[in-house]
Amino acid sequence: MAIPEFTENGLLPPGDYALTFNELRKSFLVTGEGCDEPNWDAAWRSHLVDNLETLTVELWTVGVERVFVNGSFVERKPHPNDIDGYFEVEFKYFVCGKLQKDLNFLNEHKVWTWDPASQRTASNFAKRQLPMWFQYRIELYPHYGQITGLRDSFGHDLMFPSAFRQRRSDNEQKGIIFLKQASHHD
Repeated sequence: MAIPEFTENGLLPPGDYALTFNELRKSFLVTGEGCDEPNWDAAWRSHLVDNLETLTVELWTVGVERVFVNGSFVERKPHPNDIDGYFEVEFKYFVCGKLQKDLNFLNEHKVWTWDPASQRTASNFAKRQLPMWFQYRIELYPHYGQITGLRDSFGHDLMFPSAFRQRRSDNEQKGIIFLKQASHHD
């Protein structure tokens, strides 16, 4: 699936864009082709996608099918700090701790946790980060119908689908990537 060029404000246009990892790697979000950014860091963006694939495959392996990513990765930012995203999961699977246990069984670094006590501050970053960020520079959050702690321009609480489809600094709407599993033909 082709994705549209960045808007004049440097955002992926609003919409959900389903891509396999192969399609994502070939897209301008990684290659920078047509972005007219002389310092586009395709190698870094490719590295982030490799890390994202590691974590996403673990999610797929435990039965989580719907994973969405954006953050500054879907903006005309030559060197994004990381990739942010969320995945849809059943409340019961998450709240009982089985999801975290199943994922950490697969992950050699045991980075799957969303416990606020596990977050640390990285040098040069104001926001506290999850363990997966320190290992992979990826933060993926579970969505089971809860609010995010973020608010829209009117002060209303946002759930992950809404929060991740707008730029945090000004609430401008932007697109998001839905990671789809490759078929045998891809």
